[in-house]
Amino acid sequence: MKTIGLIGGMSWESTIPYYSIINTYVKEHLGGLHSAKIVLFSVEFDEIEKCQSSGQWEKSGAILADAAKKLEMAGADMILICTNTMHKVFNQVQSAVKIPLIHIADATADVLKKDNIGTVGLLGTRYTMTQDFYKNRLIHQGLNVIIPEPDDIDHVNDIIFKELCLGQIKAASRNEFSRIIAKLKSRGAEAVILGCTEIGLLVTSESSELKIYDTTVIHATRAAELAFEV
Repeated sequence: MKTIGLIGGMSWESTIPYYSIINTYVKEHLGGLHSAKIVLFSVEFDEIEKCQSSGQWEKSGAILADAAKKLEMAGADMILICTNTMHKVFNQVQSAVKIPLIHIADATADVLKKDNIGTVGLLGTRYTMTQDFYKNRLIHQGLNVIIPEPDDIDHVNDIIFKELCLGQIKAASRNEFSRIIAKLKSRGAEAVILGCTEIGLLVTSESSELKIYDTTVIHATRAAELAFEV
């Protein structure tokens, strides 16, 4: 079994599911007392968020690149950046190590295409929804991507940073996401990507008019699958 390296802590609330999903996959496939071989480097999220809000992406990329190097030295065979937003610096981090990084948008696009989804709504941080680094990755794989209207982008971003990253799960915010997803459906979305690793803590299939694609689950599952490949 290959060793999976995780760059987590962005936020730590959404890193916990990665550990659980990967180990559950291994348990289901091998049974008994089997568990995954995982190396975790958890960064200090406040430092990363300040880099994001001030536009210092290269600095935040250097922090993650250093984490990736340490995971490689610790024996990781692959690395996952356990957040959608920080895939903005994916290339910078990948260039710092010799082992592969598994891109969260690529893994998600593969699942969407397998399910014959052509037009998808995208929810995430303001950076993920409005900048090209993530959307273009999906578009290049043949998907049509719809993002919320400006006011709704602000609502989604605020709920992520002011509630979900702090471990706060509120019914009112779940209703707000349901409303926004319904609007995406009315604009032609066939499904919705939960393009922030915290959103899956709030939004469920029962609260969404569209089929949801939780990037945390997809990303973690893809890593577990790769851990078994020769």
